[in-house]
Amino acid sequence: MMETENRKILVVDDNLELAEIVSQFLEIQGFQVCVAHNGNTAIRKISSESPELVLLDLKLPDIGGSEVLKKIKEIDESIAVVILTGYGSEQIAVELMKLGASDFIPKPFERDVLLGAINNALKIRHAQVEDKKFQRYSSLESFFPFLAHEIRNPLHAIGGALAIIRRRSDVNDEYLSRSIKIIQEEVAHLNDFVQECLDFVRPPTKSYFTEVDINEVISIVMNIIAHMSEEPSKKIKVVTEMDPQLPKVYGNYEEIKRAFLNIVKNGFEAMRDGGEFAIKTYTRQNPSPGWIEAIFIDHGEGIKKEHQASLFEPFFTTKLGGTGLGLAICHRIIVERHHGKIEIESERGSGTIIKVGLPIHQPPENPGGIG
Repeated sequence: MMETENRKILVVDDNLELAEIVSQFLEIQGFQVCVAHNGNTAIRKISSESPELVLLDLKLPDIGGSEVLKKIKEIDESIAVVILTGYGSEQIAVELMKLGASDFIPKPFERDVLLGAINNALKIRHAQVEDKKFQRYSSLESFFPFLAHEIRNPLHAIGGALAIIRRRSDVNDEYLSRSIKIIQEEVAHLNDFVQECLDFVRPPTKSYFTEVDINEVISIVMNIIAHMSEEPSKKIKVVTEMDPQLPKVYGNYEEIKRAFLNIVKNGFEAMRDGGEFAIKTYTRQNPSPGWIEAIFIDHGEGIKKEHQASLFEPFFTTKLGGTGLGLAICHRIIVERHHGKIEIESERGSGTIIKVGLPIHQPPENPGGIG
């Protein structure tokens, strides 16, 4: 769950009762909340209160919500805005998403829907703020945040428009339901691609480094995989051999989890007909002590010899629909950011072995650079 303490939200709504209810609910969730009952007051409070997110009613007594949105983005483009709409205003809300709003919620709304929209908007804001830190990368990598911005905006608009279509559609129309599902899947695929681009170029954050239990990370990853791919999971038998005395490593928990998740996903996808997937962890003494090793073994289709030299290159993929960034991200996380090692042994038709080595001791003050 996202940390809410000291995160400031401005609620803009001329309905005093609703604004008070929303304000009290968000304060219980740990947010700092300020309220404005008209557009001009909202604009003044944007400058004085510096909120991270604004809940903005479309219809205000003095100036329209669209004008307030423009002013907000002029003052601080990074502020997330979630539009509150009445019945029949959904199309206007979708248009405002094209102008920079993160999401919209039709009134009346449930509290969990409101909280979900706020958390999602804050995550998007965090990613956009992080995206501005890429001045020192190559021209290709510095283009990624721009690409993310240009793709995400229409994706949010598509998602908003699709929500309207779903609400007003005949749920018994099989062809329509199938078409909506295809759009949802393709939007999700594009969102995943954008996130992978950003993960690939995002700089290491030393402040997030801590002691990490690799056995625990692997356990979490396998739980995630079981929920992400229920059908393949039923045909695959997972065998683990985990060293109970495995020392902790110094690293970024979330990044190591992401790298292992990519590795396991690749292994499961290679085993479409099922089989055994093995994971082992142990402390390595030879050829050099002070390292732990995690080994992932699938008995899938394997990798052609001519492809193996390119596996860690960005956008190289042999999978239909693959982005080609999964293993590139793994290499960047394990080797460049954590001074570890990643090796792949594979033979076509005989499966793949991926060995990940990580140093136990705290790395130097300046983690490996990127680019």
